[in-house]
Amino acid sequence: MLTTTVCAALSAAGLAVAFLTAWRRRFVAATRIAAFSLVPVGLAMSGLAGLGGKIGKAFGTWAGDLVLKPTVWAGFGVLACAVLLYVIARAAGGRASAGDGRKERRAAARAERSRAKEPASAAPSLTPGTAVARTPAPGSGKPTAKQPASGGDDFSDIEAILKKHGI
Repeated sequence: MLTTTVCAALSAAGLAVAFLTAWRRRFVAATRIAAFSLVPVGLAMSGLAGLGGKIGKAFGTWAGDLVLKPTVWAGFGVLACAVLLYVIARAAGGRASAGDGRKERRAAARAERSRAKEPASAAPSLTPGTAVARTPAPGSGKPTAKQPASGGDDFSDIEAILKKHGI
């Protein structure tokens, strides 16, 4: 009964402030104030104000027990143990399923590393305005601009470019 009276008084005061705000021609603000002032009486009429009091009392009792009872602390220890076991099981399950393809992943990683270590001279170099020269199969006997005729002349490709530009 007392809770309902206090909530009704709060709502009446809020509606009075909303009325004074509307009197000053600030209708949007007055509408907001009226909306908030109707909340306490709505909570009291629906019974949620009493429920909030019961929840507050129950929370206070629990908090007091938390400090004073060792069984509550033991309960938190059991919950922590359960969470820890769950995390360990998830980690172990993830590794077990990932272990099936572990050898294939290692082989692929080794192949990738060996491709990355290949010398840069093995790849054909492209300069702007030049086409890719196809190298003939070994033993075809026909040297190209990329394949020097004498084996020791590394500047033949540069000479070909300079001749192409007339230098």
